[in-house]
Amino acid sequence: MHDRDLRGHGPRPPHPHWPEGARVAVQCVLNVEEGAESCIGNGDDRSEAYLHELPGRPARIGERDLSVEGMYEYGARAGVWRILALFADRGLPLTAFAVGRALELNPEIGRALHAAGHEIAGHGYRWLDYRTIPEAEERHHIQRTRDIIASVCGRPPVGWYTGRVSQNTRRLLREVGGLLYDSDAYNDDLPYWLPDAPPHLIIPYTLVNNDARYLLPNGLATGEDFFRLLRDAFEQLWLEGAHSPKLMSIGLHGRISGHPARAAGLARFLDHVLERDAVWICRREDIARHWMATHPA
Repeated sequence: MHDRDLRGHGPRPPHPHWPEGARVAVQCVLNVEEGAESCIGNGDDRSEAYLHELPGRPARIGERDLSVEGMYEYGARAGVWRILALFADRGLPLTAFAVGRALELNPEIGRALHAAGHEIAGHGYRWLDYRTIPEAEERHHIQRTRDIIASVCGRPPVGWYTGRVSQNTRRLLREVGGLLYDSDAYNDDLPYWLPDAPPHLIIPYTLVNNDARYLLPNGLATGEDFFRLLRDAFEQLWLEGAHSPKLMSIGLHGRISGHPARAAGLARFLDHVLERDAVWICRREDIARHWMATHPA
């Protein structure tokens, strides 16, 4: 997490040789965070102030914000099931970035993800900024989350995305071990290996093709906006894929894209992708195993 690499793959990135000659790999992530956010019920001293429908609303210190809690609850009660239905209807896989506390409070979501064949990756134990959390506590949170996912979903995670990382996050993940990859990076359209030993695979994520942009002051307003954003990214990568295939990551949340108007935009994009040939729709675990086989460290 300390050294920077501004060159990356350079002007001639490796050909990923996606399965069946795909020109682009499309990988959708469902973030499962609801219930793990800051709130008095979780022992915090304030309410959640981030990524809800009232951007700029300050946290309430020492008291509950029932409106914000309700917005998060929507994701777990209704939104996540609507999104899972969209993927089930089309027979499509996804990866879930699951927060440990969210699965503790609603294990039915984890069981449904596992039963549908989706990948469940770790997303920290709490949906917090780990920048100020002590190293020993973060280490404990990583292990606790792995144990929760293994218990609820039948197997431990092989991937990880904390999101709001500390300077210790990647080192702690490597110490705990058992992972194929982490996605705490936004710096490329292809996976890459960290050069130090032991080898560690990074599968970059995105905050651009991400429904969090609905909740930014200069962000998306309608499902059509999200559809156009995703469609344009997909079309550009599909054209480039004739010579240099890439990965397209997409970030989703039950409390955001799970609302009906927004879900319609997501459904429109999924159908648009399914109309194209030479596309690999996959899980992040699939990408990791493919990259390890075709581009070993």
